[in-house]
Amino acid sequence: MSVLFSPIKLRGLTLKNRIVVSPMCQYSADDGVATDWHFTHINNLSLSGAAMFCIEATHVEAIGRITPGCLGLYSDACEAALKPILNSVRRYSSTAIAMQLAHAGRKASSARPWDGGQLIPVGDGGWQTVGPSAVPHKEGEAAPLALDASGLKRIREAFVDSAKRAARLGIDAIEVHGAHGYLLHQFLSPISNRRTDEYGGSLENRMRYPLEVFDAVRAAFPADKPVGMRVSSTDWVEGGWDLAQTIEFARALKARGVDWIDASSGGVSPLQKIALGPGYQVQFADAIKRETGLPTIAVGLITEARQAEEIVASGKADMVALARGMLYDPRWPWHAAAELGGEVEAPPQYWRSQPQAQKALFGKTTFGAR
Repeated sequence: MSVLFSPIKLRGLTLKNRIVVSPMCQYSADDGVATDWHFTHINNLSLSGAAMFCIEATHVEAIGRITPGCLGLYSDACEAALKPILNSVRRYSSTAIAMQLAHAGRKASSARPWDGGQLIPVGDGGWQTVGPSAVPHKEGEAAPLALDASGLKRIREAFVDSAKRAARLGIDAIEVHGAHGYLLHQFLSPISNRRTDEYGGSLENRMRYPLEVFDAVRAAFPADKPVGMRVSSTDWVEGGWDLAQTIEFARALKARGVDWIDASSGGVSPLQKIALGPGYQVQFADAIKRETGLPTIAVGLITEARQAEEIVASGKADMVALARGMLYDPRWPWHAAAELGGEVEAPPQYWRSQPQAQKALFGKTTFGAR
């Protein structure tokens, strides 16, 4: 039996397999509000056969958006726009729907990637960014404003407000975004955090604000629904955040009831030197799981079915998440199940598509005609 297609339980949520559609920014919202693109994108990938689809980085305040096109959940309009999308998903799919809650910090006010992705100056339609310290992401960029006590409180409460909105929408799980050089990662990394108060300096102090935000989200979201966290396991820069610190952070999260660690890397510095290759980040999920006992999600250049099977079957991670691979092949889980002898869920409208030699691919099906 394929381990990739075995169930896993996270609090009150049981996933039918170990495949997750990773959160992927679409840069297609209007002032944080989801559009027809999101309707098409989310509904499409909710029929992929993956057990869980995670909605892209969903920002908790307007100035926390990465780009002007990034999704938000900070207003009634943002919440209302997602409701019909989720209603449509629920009508046709039993895939669990998660949401990644995020704040971009000093990496906000960026142009969309296809427009160059660089910082948009305030005079050109951008906005003043914030961060743990007044240290720009790149040399020559305008510095963010260092957050004071009121700013820290405002953002923490914004995460709570978004978590409550997600609960009202019926979201099944939340992933708190603590990776890729965005705000919570900025507090963790000594590259971006130069504070001298209780939120900077020592590892304990640098972890303090991300842990406060996690605690606030966990308390605001239904107790029977899981809350995980995405982390950058290393900055790939000497003297930055690294795997040893990540493991300590994961231990602190475990004590607070985190349900998974999504182990990514990088993003806090343009000086990073990443050794790319198939499954290059699996080592991080493996180490975190081994050292803490927490469920982990492996992500990053996982493209082949047998590669994914080996990751979970060997215990290196409990789940795998695909992003670009899922965009390229929105039925990747179907094809993986066919290759590995697994079973995957598909809507009855598509049952007749299973190959002649794979009549059990979609489980027990019937299809008659006269």
